[in-house]
Amino acid sequence: MGNHIVEEAKRCMQCKNPKCKQGCPVNTSIPEVIQLLLDSEIKQAGEILFNNNPLSVICSLVCPHENQCEGNCILGIKGSPVQISSIEHYISNYYLNSSSIDKNKRLNKKVAIIGSGPAGITIAFMLSLKGYDVTIFEAHDKIGGVLRYGIPEFRLPKIILDKLKDKLIELGVKIRPNTLIGPVINIDTLNRDGYEAIFIGTGVWNPNTLNIKGESLGHVHYAIDYLKNPSVYDLGEKVCVIGAGNVAMDVARTAIRRGCKDVYIMYRKDICDMSATNYEIEYAKIDGVKFETFKTPIEFVDEGVKYIRTKKIEDESGNITFVTMEESEDIFRADSIIVAVSQGPKSNIVSTSKGINLNKYGLVITDSLGRTTRDGVFASGDVVTGAKTVVEAVNVSKKVAMAIDEYIMKKYEK
Repeated sequence: MGNHIVEEAKRCMQCKNPKCKQGCPVNTSIPEVIQLLLDSEIKQAGEILFNNNPLSVICSLVCPHENQCEGNCILGIKGSPVQISSIEHYISNYYLNSSSIDKNKRLNKKVAIIGSGPAGITIAFMLSLKGYDVTIFEAHDKIGGVLRYGIPEFRLPKIILDKLKDKLIELGVKIRPNTLIGPVINIDTLNRDGYEAIFIGTGVWNPNTLNIKGESLGHVHYAIDYLKNPSVYDLGEKVCVIGAGNVAMDVARTAIRRGCKDVYIMYRKDICDMSATNYEIEYAKIDGVKFETFKTPIEFVDEGVKYIRTKKIEDESGNITFVTMEESEDIFRADSIIVAVSQGPKSNIVSTSKGINLNKYGLVITDSLGRTTRDGVFASGDVVTGAKTVVEAVNVSKKVAMAIDEYIMKKYEK
């Protein structure tokens, strides 16, 4: 065990009203877990973390901790907060590697899970632990969804996902890779074959476009496609990333690691207006990413990005707007351009199934417990909310798993 883990754990003040727990979207019992670690009860600590959040080992790496647990640590008011994320990851990783997970007696009731991202994995664990016969249908060759194909290796080592897969198989979960639900197998097929409930957790894989001229040029790419397999792209030496979120930072930092010499992020506002967390922005700077702010792309050309300058205007009431500056067009020269302005859902499932309503953005409509407008079909995660954090998907999916269990039990009571 690294000394810093022990030292950080000893810094915890064991607050009676822990703000760190309140700041966690899944209300992780942080002081209790830390104390168990110090008391040499690491397996019990790991069990508590896993039962509360099956993706604790992942959330400890990718959560915006500065806005959640660590951002609410009382020690952070005048100094540095306890590095809760490091402690949680150590405990969760230890538990994942050294403990077997006990499950309830098999119920002989089938549940289909479409998509193996954060939501799908969470529900697969929770329902298989209850004894359900769970089958995961994954369109890609490996499980993980956005965790595997949307988060770079340097932020989330993929060996962790492989270990989670082993645990799922240990629990009896069946996995069908390279199986896109919709074209061949659809919701009606799953109902016919005896699945008592169906969960949709397919995420958002269609890149949003800027709808400007030149987006089909050969040196223009989309972030979600690039992150799936960066090694197949030849971006050249100078890259321009369009966007301001965490995905844009991931793309820029990945491009640098892939050998691109000059990587820039272009944004129509200022750095302080970016949706990416301060943590991600600072790490991008450390990695050598440069920022081109107050520039709005208006066209992609062979030479790079044609843009127009913008400026910030504040009125007497303090309202801020960004306006374009006349006659300020110019070209930012780049070998490649990557558009990172979020994603939307694909329609392969809903286009082949009746009764599943969508909102105007193409996202699946559900109630607070993940029930869609079709009986027995549930959904959560990004396909319902749009792109959100991993822990937010886990938080809702825990409730959805309980709703699926209740739905099946009530069906058999009748």
